[in-house]
Amino acid sequence: MQDVVVVGAGPTGLWLAGELRLGGASVTVLEAREERDSNSKALTIHPRTIEVFDCRGVAEPFLAEGIRIPNGHFGGLPDRMDFSALDTPFPFTLALPQARTEELLEDRALRMGVVLRRGCEVVGLTGNGVELSDGSVVAARYVVGCDGTRSTVRAAAGIDFPGTDATTWGWLGDVVLDAPPERGFAGVTGVDGGLMVVALPGGLHRIVGGDPVTNRAEWPGDLTLEELRATVTRIAGTDFGLRDPRWLSRFGNATRQAATYRAGTVLLAGDAAHMHFPTGGVGMNVGIQDAHNLGWKLAAVATGRADDALLDTYHGERHPVGADLLRHTRAQTALMTGYTPEGQALRAVVSELIASAPDMSLVLAERLSGLDVAYSTGRRVPDQVLPGGDTLFSRLRGGGHVETTAGLVRPDGHLAG
Repeated sequence: MQDVVVVGAGPTGLWLAGELRLGGASVTVLEAREERDSNSKALTIHPRTIEVFDCRGVAEPFLAEGIRIPNGHFGGLPDRMDFSALDTPFPFTLALPQARTEELLEDRALRMGVVLRRGCEVVGLTGNGVELSDGSVVAARYVVGCDGTRSTVRAAAGIDFPGTDATTWGWLGDVVLDAPPERGFAGVTGVDGGLMVVALPGGLHRIVGGDPVTNRAEWPGDLTLEELRATVTRIAGTDFGLRDPRWLSRFGNATRQAATYRAGTVLLAGDAAHMHFPTGGVGMNVGIQDAHNLGWKLAAVATGRADDALLDTYHGERHPVGADLLRHTRAQTALMTGYTPEGQALRAVVSELIASAPDMSLVLAERLSGLDVAYSTGRRVPDQVLPGGDTLFSRLRGGGHVETTAGLVRPDGHLAG
């Protein structure tokens, strides 16, 4: 019997599996897909997530391959938040396709001894693990659902997922551009909609946006290349010479959060715990940070080093973070879909405030980047040089607590209570 079965081999599940192994727990990851999805929903890695990677000594490949973006947007507003003011060694976001992020995290998990089984569809829970579609059972003391917004684990555990259905739809295309914008990036917004163009590794660009035509509750249908070209031209005055789509997709603003992140021996993390419009590219980051909070706790409980009650602090600390995530993505969605004259006026006023009020810009940047998260036990501790010359982040790579002048720092980089 394994200590933990993790259902889902996305970024959240893979990071959690590695954290559990670091803490000494035995782990099997079950993934329904036979192969990794080559299409990447997530693209952005935020500063706090880079810190998390650095605290485990795995940041270098991400820093080497990702495209650094020194600022961020709030609700697609034209005036962007300057990340250089952030108190972090990594004052930027990284643009890196999710498929590559998963590849790097999977490599780490396998090196640490995680068992990864693909082509294993979980259909339910048993008294001591999970049941697969072939009728077999994988036994484990704990089960963690990292299996996305349609989580089988969440449903089988009877955990409610309240929220609201989609009222608007965004779209994206990973395409080749014959006439890309300067520096590979562009943002355009107006009464006809808004879009952003971001360069991807491998010569592709992602065009992502929304428009009044799809600002409705009904599913608009699958996105076609012809529709994408016409919509981009209507918004930007050019189609940037887009062709040869690698991936075309739509996404809605349905917004939900699990009523509890723990039900006995079953826990949830990432998209299984919260779903939202992908404003600011924060979803994958919050999922990895869920896993970072849960991993050391579940490993300590599973290996007998901590009382079971420690797992209750996972919900207590991360559920409010998820609720705040939903609140902010809803606010950004309202700004992004403000196509009316009144909405455009609101966008202009808020954008001007970001440009003219550095304190406001900094607060929004800290929230978007994940650096402002604090728990009742204590805040995130920035990197610092410790006696002996090494740094806090390098000392945390062993997965244990670290004593500093600020106090005892937990394995996830927050002050202990």
